[in-house]
Amino acid sequence: MKIKELTKAEEQIMQILWTLKEGIVKDILEQMPEPKPAYNTVSTVVRVLEGKGFIDHKAYGNSHVYFPLISEAAYRKFTFDKMLTNYFSNSYQSLVSFIANEKKLGVNELDELTKLIEDLKNKKK
Repeated sequence: MKIKELTKAEEQIMQILWTLKEGIVKDILEQMPEPKPAYNTVSTVVRVLEGKGFIDHKAYGNSHVYFPLISEAAYRKFTFDKMLTNYFSNSYQSLVSFIANEKKLGVNELDELTKLIEDLKNKKK
């Protein structure tokens, strides 16, 4: 299944479901920050997520227990790949340079990055 981009509301609900592993709409609503949206709003977004193939449900009488079909890791990879392609022309060098400059990384942080790169290089040998 091809992963699609989520709206902010959809992503917020997915973040909650990834943490909970499963839950009814009331469980999701309880995890949302104040001001909480209306129950029907959350229920609608949950049904949209189900239609997009991100979640499914188990029915117990009139209750539906929702659970993720797409892992957080898979969605993270999708969003990272999209960002790398759309904003950094698939260049890891551009991405790392942007992070280093934008976050004003200090010498220690740059040394940590260099060590991480060296460790990764050694693992590939």
